[in-house]
Amino acid sequence: MVKDAPLYLRPRVDPPLASLLQDASFLHALCDALGSPLNVLLPEVVAENAERFRSVYRRHHLAGRVYFAHKANRSSALVRRLAACDPAAVGIDVASLDELRHALGCGFTGERVMATGPKDRDFLWLAARVGATVNLDSAGELDRLAHLVRRYGLGRVDVLVRLSEFEADAGHTGAGTRVLSRRSRFGTPVGRSADVWRALERHADVVELTGLAYHLDTTALEEKARALERCVLLMDECRGRGLRPRAVDIGGGFGVGYVADAGEWERWTTALSEAVLGVRPSLAWRGHGYGLRNEGGTVRGTAALYPAHRSVAGPGYLDALLSRPAPVLGRPPATLLLEHLNDLYVEPGRALVDQCGLSLARVLDVRPTGDDPTRHLVRLGMNAGDVSLEEHGVLVDPVLLPRAGGGDGRHDEPPGGGPVGVHLVGNLCLEADLITRRVVYLPRLPRAGDLLAFVNTAGYAMDFHAHHAQRQPVARTVAVTRGEGAWRWCPDEDYWPLTDPQGVPS
Repeated sequence: MVKDAPLYLRPRVDPPLASLLQDASFLHALCDALGSPLNVLLPEVVAENAERFRSVYRRHHLAGRVYFAHKANRSSALVRRLAACDPAAVGIDVASLDELRHALGCGFTGERVMATGPKDRDFLWLAARVGATVNLDSAGELDRLAHLVRRYGLGRVDVLVRLSEFEADAGHTGAGTRVLSRRSRFGTPVGRSADVWRALERHADVVELTGLAYHLDTTALEEKARALERCVLLMDECRGRGLRPRAVDIGGGFGVGYVADAGEWERWTTALSEAVLGVRPSLAWRGHGYGLRNEGGTVRGTAALYPAHRSVAGPGYLDALLSRPAPVLGRPPATLLLEHLNDLYVEPGRALVDQCGLSLARVLDVRPTGDDPTRHLVRLGMNAGDVSLEEHGVLVDPVLLPRAGGGDGRHDEPPGGGPVGVHLVGNLCLEADLITRRVVYLPRLPRAGDLLAFVNTAGYAMDFHAHHAQRQPVARTVAVTRGEGAWRWCPDEDYWPLTDPQGVPS
């Protein structure tokens, strides 16, 4: 059996998040004051990420807007910081009535808002009332919107039509070949787009088609390029019917690189297959295989894992998508957009909050597991809902921040022995409350009072699944900024993007 050597998945940490992690005393002081778990955000980073996306637009000479997918994080600080960006360049994508109200309260005006996702009539009414662009899922949703606009005199509403199930032209892919993107429960299949065009014509007095949209749940550049190209061609079809669309919205899914080292990711995924086959010790709690299974000595199934090391992600992924030749016309999507005089909209969520924050958890208890004295259970002051990385298939190691002078008040030397494998468990009275199913290797055995910092959790991990189960505390969230050589913090809801925190005129 293969030796059970440490298998690290150490996080990618960029400035200024790296600098924040180095100030362990500041993070300990925050947790002492505000409790565990605790979410820490860097609002300036989200503005820097938006600018990186905008730089891709400039490189390709494209116009349009970057819309932040609000559902990625509940923070007010992040939304307020984006509201302070160039209104022509940065907007927000809201997927519920409360997200829309939150965006408006944080400083976004209606014309910078894109309303997406399933919509009830209250959501549709407020979106139309404030002048938001409504990203329509179906002809039925368009009918409901038009009814509200007419009944309440809301004025003409800008809309996009979301499409799905893109099929390549068989004439360009070989006789009899049918290339179809994966199915989605969202959007109107391209094959039924004529129903939407007729509905748009029927409601032309109250809605204005401003563009076509798609969002594909895939990392495959080929599929996304095919969908973008097809939307450009469908825009021309719309113009031929007297409609006047001007933008293609390609959604999100630009990705984030969580693990710093490609070799560590490759070694871990290889070892997972070996563990499933039984040629090395299990990598996870009770032999969990992350979607893989052993069938007669052969690994079957598909690993339900996010590609945690990505050499091309975020703005770089958008650049690659715009640069590669599209499958039918053979020209890069950026060229097609320019030739057809189309703007580009994107809706990054995870990628826009990349490196924007971390989640802290206090170590409460450390004890050996019953079946393996070399492995330990580390119980944290958080539960799986507070940092739902594994819920989204993201595997990455936390960073150990020892407490100065000893975790439990003692001043003895920290335990040695080198790397140690641990299972991270939560504070709920449930067997299933595992922060990580896999064995996590830390540089030494932690002890009560130490902190574990889960890095890069701002996208879908720090509050997406948070709950008050068993009346355990949900993480508070703070915004931190760097100034005059020191970190400053305030509650997330108290952050405003003002350069003078005292409000004194300069």
